Amino acid sequence: MDIVSRIKDRMLHLRPTEQKIARFVLADLSFAASASINELAEKAGVSHASITRLAKTLDCKNVRELKMLLAQSAAVGERFISSKPVKKKDIPAIYQGIHEILDLNAGLLSNKLIRQASQVITRAGHVLIFGVGGGSTMLAEESHYRLFRLEVKSNAYSDPMLMRMTAATVDKNDAVLCLSLSGVSPDVLASAQIAKEYGAQVIAICPAGPLAEIADVHLPIATQETDYIFKPSASRYVMLAAIDILVSDVAVCNQKKSREKLRRLKHHLDQHRKGSERLPLGD
Repeated sequence: MDIVSRIKDRMLHLRPTEQKIARFVLADLSFAASASINELAEKAGVSHASITRLAKTLDCKNVRELKMLLAQSAAVGERFISSKPVKKKDIPAIYQGIHEILDLNAGLLSNKLIRQASQVITRAGHVLIFGVGGGSTMLAEESHYRLFRLEVKSNAYSDPMLMRMTAATVDKNDAVLCLSLSGVSPDVLASAQIAKEYGAQVIAICPAGPLAEIADVHLPIATQETDYIFKPSASRYVMLAAIDILVSDVAVCNQKKSREKLRRLKHHLDQHRKGSERLPLGD
């Protein structure tokens, strides 16, 4: 259990003086993590011994360990801890956030990079798509849904063990498409490294970072998080846009095959739905 949760969970069982320190700490994690024991005692209006007792009560070896754990929690951000009421964002503000992150990324992807990535995909015998976490898991599946209709054999994986296992089965004719909104996903990075050992080419859609550094083709994206923590990250729209740009180029590069596959899909979907020819190509 992280230290903030530990303090909150035990708050009612602490001595009055320890509760006073605990409330002070929760009100300003950054100060509590960086202050000396003298400064902390003075600001909280308690004795050194009280701070030491609180550390022991919270199962810390000493005050130093308590401060280290507080620093880790402070790094997450005060906005996740503050008890101040947050006003709901209006619907236009949600759309505005999406527009802003897309504008931030406009121009990051060059035609040269997209063409390099699409050629790797169209020439591959099999494309593995890796992505873990809420956003990247969904978008790995989305990438598979886009590619199979373009005569590209692909499979999406989000389970860390399956990613490693499938990465170990590739050869020089295969490609791996890695998705990461952070660029530091340990499971995706490890699986990509395994695939490279066996000769597969790696395409990464991610910000600069460890995953980008090992990729044969890096399609860069930039993320931007706000203090409004109650809205899902708008950064996933950037990833989706990058996937759409890449897949559109794959379709053009592979158009002789992809056109016929798309025609078949459209024919059978229209028969099933009995709708207009302008209905979306899939739901």
